[in-house]
Amino acid sequence: MSNVNLAIIYYSATGSNYQLAQWAAEGGKNAGAQVRLLKVPEHAPQAAIDSNPVWKAHVEATQNVPVVSLADVEWADAIIFSVPTRFGNMAAQMKQFFDTTGGLWFQGKLVDKVVSAMTSAQNPHGGQEQTILSLYTTMYHWGAIIASPGYTDPVTFAAGGNPYGTSVTIGQDGKMIEDVKGAVMHQAKRTVTVAGWVKSGKGS
Repeated sequence: MSNVNLAIIYYSATGSNYQLAQWAAEGGKNAGAQVRLLKVPEHAPQAAIDSNPVWKAHVEATQNVPVVSLADVEWADAIIFSVPTRFGNMAAQMKQFFDTTGGLWFQGKLVDKVVSAMTSAQNPHGGQEQTILSLYTTMYHWGAIIASPGYTDPVTFAAGGNPYGTSVTIGQDGKMIEDVKGAVMHQAKRTVTVAGWVKSGKGS
């Protein structure tokens, strides 16, 4: 699958989704893809960021991570999104980025992108599944192909059993409760594999 271009696009305030994105990048590289790890722009007021020491520290620690561009989206054959839950929806920073893709959509350049998504929340029923599904709504408009993990590997069950995409619960200490690394790695491999099928099929 060395011909598959995989973009990992994430938003993370305090680091959880950045960690998911890093694991996805590792899984994508292991599957043979060319990988770009990218963050969406942070639009929160600086005062809000400064008021949370963990948030501020994460922003400073990841300042060298490239900010995603529309050129990255066009380059990618496959995209894995990682975004925290906000009241059962994706974080506004990710939605705002999606709203900039209208030009690519109009030109038909988002059709057949193979996509998958991951998320986190502070409790298992804090909107994790709904957040992923809300993100996929945009993907349907793109004409993208969703490569959900489903139950294609037992590792999904060990990670909490979310068939729509890997999700993780974050404890009050800021640490992940479930062991989801294996599930993220599998999801990345599956996304790259499906993208390889699509790309080779389109070229035949």
